[in-house]
Amino acid sequence: MACSKKINAKKRVTFLYRGKPGEKVFLAGDFNDWKTDVKELQDKNNDGTYACICMLAPGKYSYKFFVNGVWKLDAGNPNLAPNEFGSHNSILEVQK
Repeated sequence: MACSKKINAKKRVTFLYRGKPGEKVFLAGDFNDWKTDVKELQDKNNDGTYACICMLAPGKYSYKFFVNGVWKLDAGNPNLAPNEFGSHNSILEVQK
């Protein structure tokens, strides 16, 4: 009897940004070629808590939020790494 396992199956990852109601918040990272206009976070309760869900394969990812045209780190994630622009990116590791 063969057992089939999904190798590197994608995981559901929720990203949260806490700001002010009415902001335009996008998620950009190496998983979406740093596109600042594709993955918009939603503030469903109009309370400044923005969220989106991504399906990511196991691995290490750099990302930031793009809020009203300004790059922001993920304040809820202490894991950072320097980037080529002299600032930092938030780092997420998705486990297998």
